[in-house]
Amino acid sequence: MSFVTRRKPVEAEARSEGSHHLRQTLSWPHLVALGVGAIIGTGIYTLIGVGAGQAGPAVILSFAIAGAVCAFAALCYAEMATLMPQAGSAYTYSYAGMGELVGWIIGWSLILEYTVVCSTVAVGWSGYAQGFLVSHGWGLPAALAAGPWGEPAGLVNLPAVAITLVVTGMLLVGTRESATVNFYLVIFKVVALVAFVALTLPGFDPSHFHPFMPYGFNAHVDPDGVKRGVMAAAAVIFFAFYGFDAISTAAEEAKNPSRDLTIGIVGSMLACAVIYMIVAAAALGASPFNVFAKSGEPLAFILREMGHPLASVLIAAAAVIALPTVIMAFMFGQSRVFFAMSRDGLLPRGLSAVNRRGVPAPVTLMTGICAALMAGFLPLKFIAEVANAGTLAAFIATAIAMMVLRRQRPELPRPFRTPLWWLVGPLAVAGCLYLFWSLADITKVLFFAWNALGVGVYLAYGRTKSRLAVA
Repeated sequence: MSFVTRRKPVEAEARSEGSHHLRQTLSWPHLVALGVGAIIGTGIYTLIGVGAGQAGPAVILSFAIAGAVCAFAALCYAEMATLMPQAGSAYTYSYAGMGELVGWIIGWSLILEYTVVCSTVAVGWSGYAQGFLVSHGWGLPAALAAGPWGEPAGLVNLPAVAITLVVTGMLLVGTRESATVNFYLVIFKVVALVAFVALTLPGFDPSHFHPFMPYGFNAHVDPDGVKRGVMAAAAVIFFAFYGFDAISTAAEEAKNPSRDLTIGIVGSMLACAVIYMIVAAAALGASPFNVFAKSGEPLAFILREMGHPLASVLIAAAAVIALPTVIMAFMFGQSRVFFAMSRDGLLPRGLSAVNRRGVPAPVTLMTGICAALMAGFLPLKFIAEVANAGTLAAFIATAIAMMVLRRQRPELPRPFRTPLWWLVGPLAVAGCLYLFWSLADITKVLFFAWNALGVGVYLAYGRTKSRLAVA
């Protein structure tokens, strides 16, 4: 069988792997919290400023477009996760639906999502942490609070490195233990956003929404070299919505996959969409977009400008405490993707070893170290866009895998069935392709260069080491 076309069986015996076996310890509240923890984070706490700078008040429309695309993708993920309750997420679905080479490419692309997202959120967390420390007179020297390509430039973003390594340590303690901590931090984070809305609504000014679309709808490059427009912003703040796919990486650890995964994926997506739209509207109504767009901590900045210094400190504190839930969720997801690739033989089998606490320690450590290095030296917007490219590839692959298996294996039991799959699937693919096209040219070049490197790695190692190749 050709390495291009050989496929992983849908009915894989994933749970009989001995030392490469993950424990079923998570129930649906853990999974909803994992999804909400991943989705609500840097996107609303920091990237709302980036998006407003690109689209103006129409950033609300950008949120709606990105959310709609994610909703279509979430429905595809819900079907595939319950059909194949195995670790690996889009990598596993692509492997079963389209073959080993495509599966590898998507697994390699997921590194751009999960590991890079960890770094992105760590950089966003650092901005809030530094602001919180400065307000108490404890700020770090500027050279230790920004990477060499940040604005302003520094030597290394030390807070971002530190929080990434702390989260890595938490994940090594145990899956259920870290999920429980995540659950309580998510509650704290949502309460903080509710407080922000309550404080800003009295100062709501409709005039801040005029002109509504100052930079137009389609993505374009302004004379100053900045890519603007509603779709340009949607392509960046798309980052604010994804995260539900991290739930699918926990499929093998769900106690009741057919029920828990559906509730986790669909429930977290719906809840976060509502929260995002309300918070974005409150922020824009409270302050002109060009005032808070350049702030590294826009929500706290808005509260300070409105005369709520204590509340701004508390919002910054909420971000400092709760944004690590995003790092935790995506680092968890990356470790499970690496785990699945290693167990399939596409990466060294030793990486999928599980310790006595049920944690794949080698891949968790590897993910944490890589994310810490990127967080220490790269700027937020750049790494956020690169992460988006990898995520869009994964969403496209999952939707295609869902449609392929609907056609080729219609008899398979599907606890959750994507409604109107023949429409939702193509819409998910088309929406993701449009968002990908709206990304900066350098982002697309880096994405294809990264995957060219990945194909080289596969041909040199995975092609001959794959379990299907040696079976």
